[in-house]
Amino acid sequence: MEDRVLIFDTTLRDGEQSAGTAMTVEEKLEIARQLDRLGVDVIEAGFAVSSNGDFEAVRRIAREVRRPIIASLAHANLKAIDRAAEALKDAAHPRIHVFLSSSDTHLQHQLRKNREEVVEMAQKAVAHARKHVDDVEFSPMDSSRTDKEFLAHMVKAAVEAGATTINIPDTVGYAIPAQFAELITFLRERVPQLGDTVRLSVHCHDDLGMAVANSLAAVKAGARQVEGCINGVGERAGNTALEEVIMALRTRKDYFGADTAINTGELYRTSKLVSQITGFAVQPNKAVIGRNAFRHASGIHQDGLLKDRSTYEILDPLSVGVPRSELVLSKLSGRHGLKSRLNELGFTPTEEEMTKIYDQFKELADKKREVTDRDLMSLMNGQRVSFSDTYTIEHVQVTCGDHEVATATVKLKDQQGKTQTDAATGAGPVDAVYKAINRIVQVPNKLTEFSVNAVTEGIDAVGEVSIRIEQGGVSYIGRGADTDIIVASARAYMNALNRLLAMGDPTKAPEAALTP
Repeated sequence: MEDRVLIFDTTLRDGEQSAGTAMTVEEKLEIARQLDRLGVDVIEAGFAVSSNGDFEAVRRIAREVRRPIIASLAHANLKAIDRAAEALKDAAHPRIHVFLSSSDTHLQHQLRKNREEVVEMAQKAVAHARKHVDDVEFSPMDSSRTDKEFLAHMVKAAVEAGATTINIPDTVGYAIPAQFAELITFLRERVPQLGDTVRLSVHCHDDLGMAVANSLAAVKAGARQVEGCINGVGERAGNTALEEVIMALRTRKDYFGADTAINTGELYRTSKLVSQITGFAVQPNKAVIGRNAFRHASGIHQDGLLKDRSTYEILDPLSVGVPRSELVLSKLSGRHGLKSRLNELGFTPTEEEMTKIYDQFKELADKKREVTDRDLMSLMNGQRVSFSDTYTIEHVQVTCGDHEVATATVKLKDQQGKTQTDAATGAGPVDAVYKAINRIVQVPNKLTEFSVNAVTEGIDAVGEVSIRIEQGGVSYIGRGADTDIIVASARAYMNALNRLLAMGDPTKAPEAALTP
């Protein structure tokens, strides 16, 4: 059996189904480029038929990201498959991913069809997809709750119709590792092509917290493609966290007898990018890429580490791209030194971009004695612009205290260069700043989430603020960073408002669809 496991990333499709997440086409393209650098084998770029935005994202990624396979999800109907094929027509390596419910629960309550009708639908859909592309994946949705004999029958029909990959989804996170491994073994016995001429894949959800464990159990049983998302984002409780599967296979190759072709040194940067764009912070104790994954508080652990790191660390932080908190740059550092360090961290700004970045670096260096790699990564994340800013912040001034009413004065500049200044009071300094901005921008919205995270330790740490606002039932994410948390909060709110203003009619949400 082949000892390489393909990594199928669905951050841009299933990951975007996380409640409150919405990405622009440019943001999806940026993540796709980073996934290419990471070395994933397949990028599921979207669900082309679901909306014009998803169609455009798939089309752009298919045109511009050339090394990996680019996939689009499609219902098992001709219209959806044709739409996927159209979006993928310029891809170097296109794949159409067809899905159809298989469990009696879904057949009775959703499709309202009998088993043989569904098998016929699967055959026709796969055969139609093969008319467009040579690479067709088929997913019998809710496989873990499907009668095993019927599942094998459906899978065999899809293989005979031309499916080149069969994906077994644990759509609702119902499976248990040993049971899921038994299912994979059973299917391989009943459909001999699986693991031979047809690749066997798994797609697990984390409703019971076992998505990674189920995926790894499936690999041990013979699956050679794992589907999931960076940081484990996705529908409901999320998908398989790919970084955990990748490092488990790399670290325990002795047990699994399989590995991936992933450039693991890009895992941390990929995680940070997805976190920044989705607005979902990574929990500190998250395996592999969490802030505390390589920090040790216990005296016994610290003593062991000083003697030999292998005593309490099975992963080298550098192997997943976690930057050392070395104090490498200061206000005395020059432009060349900054650019060189950014290149080492994987960033390649143009000369024009460097002018803005260097100015912001000097501003940060004046506030901090030393600038760390993590500070630089935060600064670079703040450079991300996928739309034109309607307003930019020129000035923020706040007065507050335990015996004073918080008052904020804000000065904004619009795209024509016109400035406006206004002031407001609030329950606290951030509330006052947001109210002052609202008096100028006058865009009704509701603030639904507000979170603050320190990039590094110390009183002069850069603070990253992530917020979520809502209008017309649609959420918009905003991000900002600064050593002054009030300024960071203002930037995050302005970023969210600019996103709202740039994304057109906010009352029109993308079409929802039930997917694996």
